[in-house]
Amino acid sequence: MNILDKIVITKKAEVELAKKVVSVKALEAGAYFDRQPYNLKDFMLAPERTGIIAEFKRRSPSKGVINDQSAVAEVTKDYAAAGASAISVLTDTDYFGGHPKDLMEARAANAVPLLRKDFIIDEYQLFEAKAWGADIILLIAAILTPAEISSFSRMAKSLGLNVLLEVHNLAELERSIVPDLDAIGINNRNLADFTVDIQTSFDLVTRIPDEFLKISESAISDPKIINQLKTAGFNGFLIGENFMKTANPGAAMRQFTEEMISV
Repeated sequence: MNILDKIVITKKAEVELAKKVVSVKALEAGAYFDRQPYNLKDFMLAPERTGIIAEFKRRSPSKGVINDQSAVAEVTKDYAAAGASAISVLTDTDYFGGHPKDLMEARAANAVPLLRKDFIIDEYQLFEAKAWGADIILLIAAILTPAEISSFSRMAKSLGLNVLLEVHNLAELERSIVPDLDAIGINNRNLADFTVDIQTSFDLVTRIPDEFLKISESAISDPKIINQLKTAGFNGFLIGENFMKTANPGAAMRQFTEEMISV
């Protein structure tokens, strides 16, 4: 059993418990549930923004603690000020040290799209995402069937949420494309063993239909790579660990974007 299998088992138990504690009706009464989510495409393609989805992540199963000192509101505000097109916030507690309150604090502090970064395995989590202030949900092809991807995408769109599908190889991509997606992300990290290879993005970019935003995820630490990925056809770039491993993630992103412009 790999780490992804373990995460899914934990997540199923977590969701079943959450359903007993907080009903869908209670989620629908949440402070953010009735807000209109931002449109990811508008921000991703805005010329004044960078195309970067900057991530707030405290730890990971592969690296352990990355940064447990930075405050989510401060970091995410700095990300937005540095030109982030969207911000990813981990809400998984057991493996990534996240929490729903992180997403809600980021929402209160920002006027850019927020991605609920988690392992979605139940429609209930879509209602959570909307209630906590998310604009985007992540669907990971490696842990979902094509039918689940289709069903969850339709439900997300009915709630006004943007949908980012994450794939790791051609087989996942070809079996997972459905009409209700907004973006398709190529994760350069193998979730089974957490190794990374940026070549995965270059190999798969032309296989993504042009009607979807194209996002490269993970293994992006050099500003020069951004320009190469743009030339290859990518619209967006999810970067987390590269910023979060520093004492000041916001300043790290500002420096990164300045170097993007200069190269």
